[in-house]
Amino acid sequence: MQIYLISDNIDTLTGMRLAGIQGCVVHKRDEVREMLEKTIADKSVGIILITEKLSKEFPEITESVKLNVRTPLILEIPDRHGTGRNPDFITNYINEAIGLQL
Repeated sequence: MQIYLISDNIDTLTGMRLAGIQGCVVHKRDEVREMLEKTIADKSVGIILITEKLSKEFPEITESVKLNVRTPLILEIPDRHGTGRNPDFITNYINEAIGLQL
């Protein structure tokens, strides 16, 4: 099973290549859609990593794939600019999950 990265910047791709993960850099809606379709069709890929920035820019594409495709698993990762989440997102997530204020 392979992991494939779809990124919006070369720095993230370079870092992942050092870890042995192949990928591509895309910037436009059509490129994102095309690479997702191509990667999903490749049965050797078990996990697709996509940068949070791309996922936020084109949510209709990524959400559609996440809801309708069982494999491969699609994970959003932060890029070199960091995560787009609030600094206390884990605490908020726990608060919502258990209903207690921490």
